[in-house]
Amino acid sequence: MYIHRTLERDFLKTSEHFKIILVTGMRQIGKTTFLKHVAEPGRKYVTLDNPKDLLLAREDPALFLQRYAPPVLIDEIQYAPELFPYLKMAVDGSEQRGQFWLTGSQSFLLMKGITESLAGRIAILEMGGFSLYELQGKAEHQMPFFPSEDRKSILQKMSVDALFKVIWGGSFPDIARHSAWLKFYNAYTQTYLERDVRQLEKIGNTLSFLKFLKAAAARTSQELNLAELARDADVAPNTAKVWLSILEASQVIFLLRPFYKNVSKRLIKAPKLYFTDTGLCSYLTEWTSPETLATGAFAGPIFETFVVNEIRKSFLHNGIEPQLYFYRDQSKQEIDLIISHNSKLYPVEIKKTANPLKDDVKSFATFRSLGLDVGYGNLICLTDAMRPLTSTAAALPLWEI
Repeated sequence: MYIHRTLERDFLKTSEHFKIILVTGMRQIGKTTFLKHVAEPGRKYVTLDNPKDLLLAREDPALFLQRYAPPVLIDEIQYAPELFPYLKMAVDGSEQRGQFWLTGSQSFLLMKGITESLAGRIAILEMGGFSLYELQGKAEHQMPFFPSEDRKSILQKMSVDALFKVIWGGSFPDIARHSAWLKFYNAYTQTYLERDVRQLEKIGNTLSFLKFLKAAAARTSQELNLAELARDADVAPNTAKVWLSILEASQVIFLLRPFYKNVSKRLIKAPKLYFTDTGLCSYLTEWTSPETLATGAFAGPIFETFVVNEIRKSFLHNGIEPQLYFYRDQSKQEIDLIISHNSKLYPVEIKKTANPLKDDVKSFATFRSLGLDVGYGNLICLTDAMRPLTSTAAALPLWEI
């Protein structure tokens, strides 16, 4: 059964205005199923996972686009960057919108080709895994998340056990359809190493890369220390830097930059690392059940990772590039997430607790003292209902974001 995606609404609007639309996202996150569902009758489909079609696309791009003339959905476009100049010529000769729908799971290779050939002709949308809204059948109700003192609940309440089943299970469609957890992630990791990693960097020793991947997973929601990551993975720091870029390019991780009033400093200070999928992260860190995950030492970091991803998806699935940061000052005052929108900054703290306290948001006052335009704040936690903590902040259950 098809599970509706929030991105449907924005994608169809975008297709009315752009000649080429690219949907990026992790491997097996549901991009193809989504596009096939919203495609109009008569739109052709071709996947470059097919060796025969891939060979044609690489060796004779013009003939490939004659055979698969628009409207067409081209899957895994990153395998044939040779197509980009020919796509440019094809759309420059027509005013028809929505001619080419593309999917890709390696953002670095895609961006390189797009910058060189398709700038101004293509819209790029990123798809994450299933959100709680989508899993509860309320995809059309999800809007970008901003803290508010009068937020209305749309989703059903969830017990801690139910939440950690979702966190541990992950957001891949195959998991939502009750695939065996261990078998799925075993196969997923193997495919990722053999297909994506080898293509991006010609890595010979995939076992060494797997060790690095596991070391990175153990650091989700932490400030990135490249030297420590390299040491624990037993690789050189320069290698760790390259391999980290592979994880980012294949959208397995994303980096959250620190917030500073001086914008240039955001590029200097160390970012925080987050895995894009909490199920994959749980698998790599060897938490083999939701029960052990919920009560173990990793519960806090994985809970924070899940919340940040849910907020991030609330923007991405509405076609908006989120402006998200974290805050830490010299006196070690910290805020897990800063949402920037229209020059206003919204502070968000994340804590795995059912008993939120005013002290949990004390850093919000420090942040407000900087003289910036700061909006309402939230502590996202496991409380059973929204609960005011101060005049400018409230505790909010995870299922209400």
